[in-house]
Amino acid sequence: MMDRKLPQGWDGCPRCAALARHIAKLEKRLAELEQRLGANSSNSSTAPSASPPWAPKLMNKKPSGRSPGGQRGHQGHCRKLLAIEEVDEIVRHLPQRCRHCDRPLSGKAELASRHQVAELPQRAVRVTEHQSYACTCGICGERTVQPVPQQVRQSCTGERLSAAICYLSARVHGSRRAVEEVVREIFGMELSLGSISGKEGEMTSALEESYQEAQRHVRQAPAKNVDETGWKRCGRWLWVAATPSAALFHIDRGRNWHALQQLLGRKIQGVICTDRFSLYNYIQLGRRAICWAHLKRDFVRWTERGEKTVYLGEEGLAIVSAVCKLWREFASRRFGRERLRRKLRPLRKRMDKLLEWGMQCGVKQAIHFCRYLQRLKPAMWTFARVKGIEPTNNHAERMLRPGVIWRKKSLGCHSAEGCRYAERMMTVIQTLKLNGRSVMQFLSDALHAHRQGLSSPALL
Repeated sequence: MMDRKLPQGWDGCPRCAALARHIAKLEKRLAELEQRLGANSSNSSTAPSASPPWAPKLMNKKPSGRSPGGQRGHQGHCRKLLAIEEVDEIVRHLPQRCRHCDRPLSGKAELASRHQVAELPQRAVRVTEHQSYACTCGICGERTVQPVPQQVRQSCTGERLSAAICYLSARVHGSRRAVEEVVREIFGMELSLGSISGKEGEMTSALEESYQEAQRHVRQAPAKNVDETGWKRCGRWLWVAATPSAALFHIDRGRNWHALQQLLGRKIQGVICTDRFSLYNYIQLGRRAICWAHLKRDFVRWTERGEKTVYLGEEGLAIVSAVCKLWREFASRRFGRERLRRKLRPLRKRMDKLLEWGMQCGVKQAIHFCRYLQRLKPAMWTFARVKGIEPTNNHAERMLRPGVIWRKKSLGCHSAEGCRYAERMMTVIQTLKLNGRSVMQFLSDALHAHRQGLSSPALL
């Protein structure tokens, strides 16, 4: 912003000088508010769901000229038929008369085609009634009652139904009233809201060993992605640490070093890819990697801030684009890691020159931005030397996405017990999905082991 000069002859007026200073202060404040109003998911850390309606689209694809939907001649994707052994009922449609001469057919029929129809039964659950009987001894007259086994009496729902209830509340993010309605209307089972809360508490206990298994794996991993997002009510922040085969969630009241240690252990191991939140500055630069997707948003913002920072933004975006192109070629195995490092050397020199220019551009915020990146420079290029680290922190953000939806729909957790349920369910579900395993089968197996007093099934 240019300095406001007083009109000629007004220099000696104290009131005019004060008004000019006040106007300059208001103009600066107005510029800051306009910049804040223009923040969206393309130029800041604002989530795409929170972008204003007038924000630009993230994907600006050129029209292809083709009609929407599947194109003529494309390979179709059909539903696979179950094996005949897995079908519950078979209805055979046999021809009775010849379609040519109309005579009765008596030869052996051969299978020509198959078509399967799936349908829900009137009541999807199967109810088993356990009856306790008593007998009176004909000699001594003593009445003996055979009780229902305690392991049967401890729950009114079986393992698969209990797993389905918890799966609905955690993955579909339905409220307890919505889960109660689905269980009643679709499954055909009457349950109270308190019973659904009881199933969640039981599942929390059943997943304790699985959660600890994921915790050990993630903490000991040589490379991991870490991110956090807001939570509500009892817990304030939802943390995640993710590897290619596991995702560990933790809900904490703080966004501080203690919360990070609760997630990764007192002695943090391995290399960590994060955003540039100041908390992560406590980690040695040699064991840090920063996200280039966040850098891209920052450079977009500098292109929009005014003429003095346009070069900073445009040159930064060009470097980001070149880095991402090289990484895609490396990920597709066109060349190895040593060649990747050689190809990145000119881009590293361009970034150094850009940061030096930015520290002398005369814009205070841009100077601070470039100085901060200068301090984090080793962490910008960690992905080139450490296996398992990518240029972006997108893996952690993808793992957090179901938690963000849960927070928006269910408003977080009211109690510490609810936080434990949420973090354990998200940990197990996301880890199983990363490994291509069935969530329902694992949850029912974990409940079976918990009710029988056995060891929990292996998560990894």
